[in-house]
Amino acid sequence: MTVVIINPNSTASMTEAMLSQARAAAPTVHFEGWTSHAGPPAIQGPEDGATAIPPLLDLVSAAIRSGAQGIIIGCFDDTGLPEAQRMASCPVLGIGQASYHYAALRDWRFSVVTTLTVSVPVIEDNIRTQNLAPYLGRVRASDVPVLALETDTDGASRLIAEESKRAAAEDGIDAVILGCAGMVQVIDDVGAALSIPAIDPVACTVRCMSWLIAQDGH
Repeated sequence: MTVVIINPNSTASMTEAMLSQARAAAPTVHFEGWTSHAGPPAIQGPEDGATAIPPLLDLVSAAIRSGAQGIIIGCFDDTGLPEAQRMASCPVLGIGQASYHYAALRDWRFSVVTTLTVSVPVIEDNIRTQNLAPYLGRVRASDVPVLALETDTDGASRLIAEESKRAAAEDGIDAVILGCAGMVQVIDDVGAALSIPAIDPVACTVRCMSWLIAQDGH
């Protein structure tokens, strides 16, 4: 089976990081990583998301034509997800969407630790739209710009771990979801700092996709 991970931003190194994480999490699946070179370098808030959607949907169309058995939108804001799902007959998952539903299936109350404050309303709205608000503790900003996950990984990891520990202490939750695709760079450090699960949205989504494709084959 071939699953295409589409990164709606133009930072190819982030695509490669997601691809590496996906292959480790679901080694029996063939993944391809596609970068939207016409997208913004990072998606931080609704304006970047709106800019990213048209070139993203062009890539979704190309993935459909290529015969992909699954498509993953590699942005935690689930950028363009409803439009992409309407275009495709194969499963299309957003990494935010899959993470929320995974936590809900475990009956876990969760908080999200994302990058900047501008992303918080987008994520909150997505959770409400998916009718999962009862499971949400809080969406928290770590004040780490998306690209700092690449340029200052150690500093970003420290700030995200600190905010995740505050979430675990204050929000009455069972798990923390890391709210950015680029946080694959810091998941191990954050997970080690917590006494509750830290959900990596990329690994979570590729495992959900594997299950969906297997079910479609029966």
